[in-house]
Amino acid sequence: MAKGWNLDTVRNIGISAHIDSGKTTLTERILFYTGRIHAIHDVRGKDGVGAKMDSMELEKERGITIQSAATAVQWKNTDINIIDTPGHVDFTIEVERALRVLDGAILVLCGVAGVQSQSITVDRQMRRYKVPRLAFINKLDRAGANPFRVTEALREKLRHNAVLMQIPIGLEDGHNGVVDLVKMKAFTFHGDNGEEIKEAEIPADMLEDAKKYRHDLIAAAADFDDEVGEKFLMEEEPTEEEIIRAIRKGTISLDLTPVFMGSAYKNRGVQLLLDAVEMYLPNPKEVENEGLDLDNNEEPFAVKCDADESLIALAFKLEDGRFGQLTYMRIYRGTMKKGDFIFNASQDNKKVKIPRIVRMHSEEMEDIEEAKAGDIVALFGVDCASGDTFTDGKYNVAMSSIFVPDAVISLAVEPKEKSAAGNFSKALQKFRKEDPTFRVHRDEESNETIISGMGELHLEVYIERMKREFKCEVIAGQPQVAYRETIGAAAPYDYTHKKQTGGAGQFAKVIGTIEPLGADNPDKTYEFKNNVVGGRIPREYIPAVDKGFQEQMQKGALIGFPIVGVKCNLDDGAYHDVDSSEMAFRICAMAAFREAYMKASPTALEPLMKLEVSAPEEFQGNVMGQINQRRGIISGSHANEGFSTVEAEVPLSEMFGYSNDLRSNTQGKGEFTMEFSRYAPVPRNIQEELVKKYQEKKAAEQK
Repeated sequence: MAKGWNLDTVRNIGISAHIDSGKTTLTERILFYTGRIHAIHDVRGKDGVGAKMDSMELEKERGITIQSAATAVQWKNTDINIIDTPGHVDFTIEVERALRVLDGAILVLCGVAGVQSQSITVDRQMRRYKVPRLAFINKLDRAGANPFRVTEALREKLRHNAVLMQIPIGLEDGHNGVVDLVKMKAFTFHGDNGEEIKEAEIPADMLEDAKKYRHDLIAAAADFDDEVGEKFLMEEEPTEEEIIRAIRKGTISLDLTPVFMGSAYKNRGVQLLLDAVEMYLPNPKEVENEGLDLDNNEEPFAVKCDADESLIALAFKLEDGRFGQLTYMRIYRGTMKKGDFIFNASQDNKKVKIPRIVRMHSEEMEDIEEAKAGDIVALFGVDCASGDTFTDGKYNVAMSSIFVPDAVISLAVEPKEKSAAGNFSKALQKFRKEDPTFRVHRDEESNETIISGMGELHLEVYIERMKREFKCEVIAGQPQVAYRETIGAAAPYDYTHKKQTGGAGQFAKVIGTIEPLGADNPDKTYEFKNNVVGGRIPREYIPAVDKGFQEQMQKGALIGFPIVGVKCNLDDGAYHDVDSSEMAFRICAMAAFREAYMKASPTALEPLMKLEVSAPEEFQGNVMGQINQRRGIISGSHANEGFSTVEAEVPLSEMFGYSNDLRSNTQGKGEFTMEFSRYAPVPRNIQEELVKKYQEKKAAEQK
């Protein structure tokens, strides 16, 4: 890091994209040009070394990024903390965590495929955390590359105000540089690794195009700066500084996305992208961060990035390093020194001493004495969970938490050898702490250990890691889809709970209705409304009724899965001065819910997945036929340079083994990505099968 700590020259950025758009290759080039590494290795390179940021053995073998990796580089006078995130949807939490703590991002798009399903997901995550971004259109050396079409897709599919900052000099085999529309100069890249940049006048045959696109660029910039706006109206030329200032303003306010381009693999355009990070992305002081005041009912407050204020830091990612747990921290305010005591606000202000602070470079690290506001570092020997907030104990505050999506698939697992049981439970504990989307629970009825996650690949990677890191072979059962239950109609309940067996009895009575929450609230799974008046049920018993309803919703009576989308109205009731208690009302609410549930037309719901399949055009019929066979609904398809892409919504239960079928039907040329879309009612015949299976299972257990 640079000498002294100047926040104006700090950038915390992430690199995110659809799988296989070239994120890790781009990061590798950035490390090379900033002097962090001295040789370039490719993700699936012939030398077998693998990219620097893919440090896990599994990542090198599969050629994909599984865990986000952090590094710190220096470009000219700017310190840049970079997090390279996975593109695969099964590792969505890694992207979610990274974006939560970053101030800016580079959205990488493939110059041929353009905006893909995963690009849409990543973009949604960036919007959730209000992250300003630059777009980088990669792979312009590939056949079929067209950055103008990709920019159009950015506007149409992602609703970005996308503005070209560069245009390509040649495409496909003829691609060798870009024209910078701000400087109005042509840049070409030479030397073994593209380290020699030649600046020249724009080729004569491109001048007209360059002027046209520059005019569009200034028109877009004019909306964000009065001086540029005035000059644009007067048809005068704004200065370079004025254009940069206007574009920066638009980017930071999330109202504009500057578009850059090149080919990371062929070492073109990366240095200019680094210049853009410096020019257009915000420093930590320019980003609004929100904390929650835990002493004041979680009242939100603005967290100012200031190294002299009291400490607030967020642990956003955990890893098991060679020397114990490694905790990645983003420091939002204050300063953290080696040997200091810090307090974990998420664990009742538990006091911890900082034994060691390191700056990460993929799996390598360098020790530092202190870290200040705006920095991203890692600590050793600090035991905590992902998403915990640390302070210096002066204030009781927390940073707003990270969004964790629900798991959609489960597997029953057990160790092959009885002797490996210790390692098996150690592995599960470790993975659970590292990854909030990886869930583990014990099924009391079948006595099995169930792991749940975001997809087949997600669980596959953890099973493989158990074998490698913990020497524990695992037997996995059939994948189990995470169904849900809901109700289709309102139903009343009127239930009295009475128990008299010598000594104090139990008495509670509840009256009300349960009703569907409706499609307006897709994210809400439960709502409780208390309409009791005149003290018919004392106030202190109301939370117990709420708790009883929620407990009963953990497992539905239809197919034994959690119930969602229900509003419980409590309208009336009765109590007894001596015999009523919180427990009595909780039991009463559970029984009342059971009674009403079967009258409220219960329905089973299944997870639908958003599927995107790309294959050569001649196989389009096969691909569509397969999707129809699997109860899929095709929402669109488009062809591009001999490849066709089909988009559809398909039930997860029908997708097991799909990758093998797709390969055999497309001579191994088809690829697909899949992510959770929503829950929808299962067809009547399938619901009947599920109910029958559940009844048989219950009957077998009772025997």
